[in-house]
Amino acid sequence: MLSHRNLCAGASSVADYLGNTSHDKLLAVLPLSFDYGLSQLTSAFQVGASVVLMDYLLPRDVIKAVQRHQITGLAAVPPLWHQLAQLDWPTNTQLRYITNSGGAMPTATTATLRSKLPSTEIYLMYGLTEAFRSTYLPPDQLDTRPDSIGKAIPNARVWVVRSDGSECGVDEPGELVHAGALVAMGYWNDAEKTAQRFKPSPQQRQQLPLIEMAVWSGDRVRRDEDGYLYFIARQDEMIKTSGYRVSPSEIEEIIQPLPAIDQVVALGIPHPALGQAIVVVISQRDIDGGDTNNESNTEQTIINHCRQQLPNFMVPLMVIVRLQLPRNPNGKIDRSALRQSYQHTFEEGSDGGT
Repeated sequence: MLSHRNLCAGASSVADYLGNTSHDKLLAVLPLSFDYGLSQLTSAFQVGASVVLMDYLLPRDVIKAVQRHQITGLAAVPPLWHQLAQLDWPTNTQLRYITNSGGAMPTATTATLRSKLPSTEIYLMYGLTEAFRSTYLPPDQLDTRPDSIGKAIPNARVWVVRSDGSECGVDEPGELVHAGALVAMGYWNDAEKTAQRFKPSPQQRQQLPLIEMAVWSGDRVRRDEDGYLYFIARQDEMIKTSGYRVSPSEIEEIIQPLPAIDQVVALGIPHPALGQAIVVVISQRDIDGGDTNNESNTEQTIINHCRQQLPNFMVPLMVIVRLQLPRNPNGKIDRSALRQSYQHTFEEGSDGGT
């Protein structure tokens, strides 16, 4: 449940750090039912900017629209940015900035976009449905910390805490907690779920009669010595294998740069001996106009590559190739659907999930 205050404070905060003015023109390609998509309207209207609505069919249509409408700001989720990074961009684009949220942007994708859009600022952001937007990384920090989600946006306060609510030390993984004007009013008609996610701020003083509520995100992050945050994984997506806790993104970042890899997702699948086995699901792109079954991306080649880059407990037990990976209505890779598809892969009598 979002209040008018939530929406207005969010629009003001985003327009502030993006430097939006009445001269900007944004291209809205994300669903308006997605808070990140709706933000394109609210942040633009906050300063009198204009918005072009687009229901695109192919990624190259987005680039054409950027040129045709002289767009200055574009927001997308990582799967779309990955597709756009593979295409040719005109050298005379008017894009002042692009933004990413809805998942961590692979560093290889960021680097490709920077090379193709050298005059465009890139804002990497992190947000919660329950708190709109939490952090952003200023473009001038990309060279120093390209895998960071930045610091708290205006009107937000963010902590990294242990399970008891105490604040974590430098580089100590913990749960991200967000307080401030952007925190939602809870879940509609669901007091039990609201009580699980919306709790008193970690810095709530007992002397204060009114309780400041915060969102306990369920996301594991860490903070460096300069206060910049780094996303590790959702707690329910962490892989627990052979007694170790593994972040899927650590494995995905190693595999993504391989030739012809389009999308990659690492999953923890129930396994009788390991607890969870690491299964990697990939889709491939056609880089030569031929068969997408590229020999360089065979299962064994990918596993061997991981063995060279990762400790043994993080090496995938299985690699599965699909033509496409499923997406949810917001354009994100649907990890839940993939996990469900291969849930019984290692059960006795299973055919291996192929």
